[in-house]
Amino acid sequence: MATSTAETKKSEAPWESKRSPSGRNLLRRLGVWSVVALLLFAVLWGLWPKPIVVETGEVTRGSLTVRVSEEGKTRVRNRYVIAAPVSGRMRRVSLKPGDEVKAGETILTAIEPVAAPLLDPRARIQAEAVVEMREASRRQSAQSLEALRESAKIAEQDRDRYRAMKDAGSASQLERDRAEGTALVRAAEVRAAEFSLQVIEYELAQARAALERPENTPAGDWVEVRSPVSGRVLKVMQESEMVVTPGVQILEVGDPADIEIEAEILSRDAVSMKPGDPVSVEQWGNDEPLNARVRRVEPAAFTKISALGVEEQRVIVLSDLVDPPEAAKSLGDRYRVEVRVAVWHDDDVRIVPAGALFREGNAWKTFVYRDGKARLLEVNAGRTDGRFTQILSGLDEGDEVLLHPPDTVKDGTSVIKRDES
Repeated sequence: MATSTAETKKSEAPWESKRSPSGRNLLRRLGVWSVVALLLFAVLWGLWPKPIVVETGEVTRGSLTVRVSEEGKTRVRNRYVIAAPVSGRMRRVSLKPGDEVKAGETILTAIEPVAAPLLDPRARIQAEAVVEMREASRRQSAQSLEALRESAKIAEQDRDRYRAMKDAGSASQLERDRAEGTALVRAAEVRAAEFSLQVIEYELAQARAALERPENTPAGDWVEVRSPVSGRVLKVMQESEMVVTPGVQILEVGDPADIEIEAEILSRDAVSMKPGDPVSVEQWGNDEPLNARVRRVEPAAFTKISALGVEEQRVIVLSDLVDPPEAAKSLGDRYRVEVRVAVWHDDDVRIVPAGALFREGNAWKTFVYRDGKARLLEVNAGRTDGRFTQILSGLDEGDEVLLHPPDTVKDGTSVIKRDES
């Protein structure tokens, strides 16, 4: 038996002894196909569209206030620029910005007359010649005055003689009248000559003064410049001692506690503003905003170039603070603030978060969350404050809308809320 088995093994070919059984071959094929199936399933799972995670908001009813925001600055309501009233040499201004002044008491500076200018040799010779000419004229006038006085004395003597002969009857009335008139004329000529001599003496004194340079100025010649109002010094234009002319600006005075808010508003926004509109003043150095009200909207606009180089028409809007807190007293002149003017308000409107709306052409649209799908709707939007927008039609209260939807969201796209993912 053993011999037959050995003979059988010898009769088999060598390659037939290495052939695998049929069961093992089948298991190997099943393993390969399983791996292929798993890879295919993974690819299909990766390519299968998944719901997009989104944030949602709700359409509600509430109050809405539309505000116009713009950068502004504080300024002293009433400011006074003190200028030199006369020409002369101004003393150095010792006051500094922030120093307190009182009306009619605080001396801001003083102005003294300017010393006579130096004469060059030619001008001095001319001035000396003028003095000599005035002296000669004075001597001439003095001699003329003496001659007229003698003539007047003779006329008075003749008049007295005719008066004495009146009783004797030896002189006619005509001769007596002529003597009286001659005496009066000679007396008038003497008075005129005296006045002429005074004028020449004044001219001589003036000519001599042109040659002199007084070293000291009398105390009464100083002009003291006092503060016209009570407040504080805002700005010093001329601090050093210098020669000034009338109208030269010296310093600026005002009351920093009496401030107003100035804002340059675009003309298209200023049209909807009126005195009395509430104003919120923010970013003034404290987290709590200040309350203010519009006092004036100036009627004339001006052109201003924006940071982007665009010409803009702007209007100055002035506002007054309403019951400012103690911390607001630290505000000074020309401080930067943020102004938000309320131009429209309604206590009962249908509102939606502004991030839910977007433009397509000339229409406002939004995506509504319904049964796990995003549905595109067209809405009629009204006013907005930047955070919420008024809905006139197209949405109902309680509707859930997608906030800031990505570009991959289309009408009918599957979405899932972020809090449910």
